[in-house]
Amino acid sequence: MSTSTATINGSIPDLDKQYSGVPARLAQEAIDAKSRLYSQKTLPDSVSRRRTALPPGISRGAFDRAVTELRQSLGHENVDLNDKPLVDGWYMEHPNTHDAYHIADQEELIASAIVYPSSTAEVQVVVKWANAHKIPIYPISMGRNIGYGGAGPRIPGSVVIDLGKRMNKILDLDGDNASCIVEPGVSYFALYEEIQRRKLPLWIDCPDLGGGSVLGNAIDRGVGYTPYGDHFANHCGMELVLPTGELLRTGMGAMPGKDGADNPTWQSFQAAYGPYVDGIFSQSNYGIITKMGFWLMPETGHQSYMITFPREEDFPQIVEIIRPLAQRRVLGNIPQLRHVIQELAVTGKPRSFWYDGPGQMPRDVIRDRAAKLPCGDVSWIFYGTQYGDSQVAINAQLDMIRQAFGKIKGSKFLLPQDVPEDHYLHSRVQVCSGVPVLRELDWLNWVPNAAHLFFSPISPTKGKDATLIHSTITKLHAKYGFDVFPTMCVAGREMHYIANIVYDRSDPDQKQRATGLMREMIREAAKEGYGEYRTHLLFADQVAETYSWNGGALRKFNETVKDALDPNSILAPGRNGIWGKKFRGKGWEILDGDKRNMLRDGVSPKL
Repeated sequence: MSTSTATINGSIPDLDKQYSGVPARLAQEAIDAKSRLYSQKTLPDSVSRRRTALPPGISRGAFDRAVTELRQSLGHENVDLNDKPLVDGWYMEHPNTHDAYHIADQEELIASAIVYPSSTAEVQVVVKWANAHKIPIYPISMGRNIGYGGAGPRIPGSVVIDLGKRMNKILDLDGDNASCIVEPGVSYFALYEEIQRRKLPLWIDCPDLGGGSVLGNAIDRGVGYTPYGDHFANHCGMELVLPTGELLRTGMGAMPGKDGADNPTWQSFQAAYGPYVDGIFSQSNYGIITKMGFWLMPETGHQSYMITFPREEDFPQIVEIIRPLAQRRVLGNIPQLRHVIQELAVTGKPRSFWYDGPGQMPRDVIRDRAAKLPCGDVSWIFYGTQYGDSQVAINAQLDMIRQAFGKIKGSKFLLPQDVPEDHYLHSRVQVCSGVPVLRELDWLNWVPNAAHLFFSPISPTKGKDATLIHSTITKLHAKYGFDVFPTMCVAGREMHYIANIVYDRSDPDQKQRATGLMREMIREAAKEGYGEYRTHLLFADQVAETYSWNGGALRKFNETVKDALDPNSILAPGRNGIWGKKFRGKGWEILDGDKRNMLRDGVSPKL
C-alpha cells in the first residue's frame, strides 16, 4: 500500500508541540524519510488483537483492581490499558506498547498497561504500587532503543513506565560549566535546539539518529562521534528510584547543597566520596533514573572527510593504521569504518533497485553499483573528523592522516566539497559536530516492512582480531541469506563491530533466519573470546551466559545485587540477562541451545 504525501505531512510530530517530535529544520526531511519507508510498506497499520497480556500470575480481576488504585494516585488519564490495536509506526511515531521491530510475534513482547508519571515522586508511587501487587514494571525513556527491543518489556504483561511523555524537561543548562541536567524524555533534538535557542557555544554528542533519549542512550552505554562520544563516560550525577521505591542520588548529589539546594559541584565531579556506584545503574535493572547530568563539549573548529580503500583485503591494514593514530589522539573523534554496501543503502533506494536476486547480493554486483556512486568501485570507507581552534592545527592533523593511510595502495582522500550535496559524508559533518539528524533512517528502506537487529561484539583494535570477527560474521550472514552491513566504531584499543541485520517483519521465514543468525553469531564469537557490549532483549540471556569466566562469577554477582535491591523482582525482570529470584531458573531465560520457536511458542515458559 502507499501513503499520500498529504497524509504523511500531516502526521509528522512537531518538536515544538510534542516532546518526541522532529525540529522544524528537519520537517521536510522527516516527511521524505517516512514517504520512502511507507512506499514499501505492505503491512496494514494495525490488525485486530488476538489477545491482551496480563502480568504473570495476576488474574484479570486482581489486575483491574490494581489499575484502578494506580489511577486514583496518578489520574485516570495517566494510566492506559494496552487493549487497542498495535501500530508499529516508524522512528518518529513509535509505539510504547511493544517492540516495533518485532522478531517474535508482534503481540509477544507487549505491555499490559502504560503509566505516565510526571515526577520522581510519582515514579516512587508506581514502584511502591508494583511491589504491593507483585506486578513487574518496565521503564522506558522514549522507547526508541530500536534494534535492541524498543519499548517491549521482556516479560509479556509487564506495565511499561513511559518516563518521556511527562518527564521531558531540561532541568539545567550551564554554559559556564558546559553541563546540563535532563529528564528521560529529553531527546538529542530537544537538547540541541535549546542550546541553539540560547546561543550557547556548546555541542552535544549524538548517535546516528537524533530522536532518542539523551539519558536513555547513556545508561545503555551508547556511543556518538565527537571527542565526547562515550556517553556514559561523560555523564555526571544521577537521581534514581530504587526497586523498593527509595530515592538515591549519586556522585556529589549525595551531599546536600546550602539551604537544601542541589550541591553546586553535582555536574562537575563524577565520583564524590566512597565507592563509585554509577556504573551498576547502566545496562541493569537496579533503579529507574529520573535525572542525569552530562558534560557538553565547547564548540570548536572541525573538518570531516572520508577515505576510500579499493580491496576487501585492505581491512586488517586499515585497522592497524587506525590504532596508533587513535592511541596518540591524532584522530579527533570516534571514527566509522563502513563497507561500501552501505553506500548503496544510505541512498534510501531499496535493495531491489540495485539487485533483485536471491540470497546475499553478490560482491561483483556491489562493485558494479558502487562504481556509479561518488565513492567509486571500492570496498571500505573511513569517515573521520578532526578538531582544532585553527585551520592550521586541523591541516597538520589531516596531513598526518593522509600520510598514514596513503600507505594503502589506491586509497583516496575526499573532503565534503569533493562529493555531491546529497552524499552521506555531509550527514557525518553534522553528526560529528553535534548536530542531530535523521539521515541514518534511509538504510531501513533496504527491504519492505524493514526492521533490524544489531549484533555488536567488541574487538581489540588489531587487524587479526577484527578480521576474525568480520570473517565469522560474513560467513554466517551468507549461511542465513542476509546482506552484511558492518560498521566499526574504532578507538585506540577497542572497536565496536556493529552488524545490522535488516529483515522484513512481515515475513516469518526472515524472522526465523534472523533469529538463527543472531544465536549463531553470539555462539561463534564467544568461542573466540569476543562478546557483545549490547544486544536485543531476547538475546540478553545468551549474551550474559557467554561472560562465564570462573563459573559465571559476574552473572552471579549481578544476581546477588539484584536480589538485594529488588527483593520482589518487580523492576524490568530479564533486562540485560539479569533475573530476580522470583523468575530465575523458572524457564524465562532463553539460553544458547534453547529449542523454542519464538514465533510459534512465544517467550514465556509453559508454567
